[in-house]
Amino acid sequence: MTATRIVSIQIGQVEEISDDSNGREPEIVWRSAIRKRPVSGTVSVSNEGLQGDERADRRVHGGLDKAVLAYSFDHRADWQSEIDIDVGQPGGFGENFTVSGNSEETVCIGDVVEIGSAVLQVSQPRQPCWKLARLWKNPQLVKKVARNGRTGWYYRVLQEGEVEAGNEFTLVDRPHSTWTIAASNRALFHGDLSVVNMRELSELKELAESWKRDLLRRLAAKF
Repeated sequence: MTATRIVSIQIGQVEEISDDSNGREPEIVWRSAIRKRPVSGTVSVSNEGLQGDERADRRVHGGLDKAVLAYSFDHRADWQSEIDIDVGQPGGFGENFTVSGNSEETVCIGDVVEIGSAVLQVSQPRQPCWKLARLWKNPQLVKKVARNGRTGWYYRVLQEGEVEAGNEFTLVDRPHSTWTIAASNRALFHGDLSVVNMRELSELKELAESWKRDLLRRLAAKF
């Protein structure tokens, strides 16, 4: 069995990013910390995330339920074969942890893991926003992510500590083995689960509050 480990750790600072329109349209400048850069050595993890990692819009990024974003390095070959950009490189999805040996099909809502001296819990899948598409200059990228389910996932911090690249993940608890990140994505993005199952997902105490609200809105629309 392949061990799950951190391949690379990234943090980012808020910066102004200029869209290159090649003179065809007015230049557009937007603020984001999506361009994460690898860091070496140990990194402190607090309830708010990695030390030195910033967010431009805290209404939708960051907070206790979105302290650390993880993305699977194992998706790299798939992305390279589908589109002509290397979004599978470490930090390519704005993630803090680039990990190997885990994916949306194997990670579950509520998973508690030890990494270094920190203890984290899976809180929700990542919902990609327009900034990812703008970063890679691919307007269809967000739709592609929603369709193929290679979204990544968020952790909340149960115990603050220090982590570094190469650390292996130790699974401490798995309270919801059927609710993988992939299954959760199918519920929200595709609505292909029954009302009973969607309600069950919305009632998981470990699921982030923002996801619960989105699921309840979708459930209300079914009636």
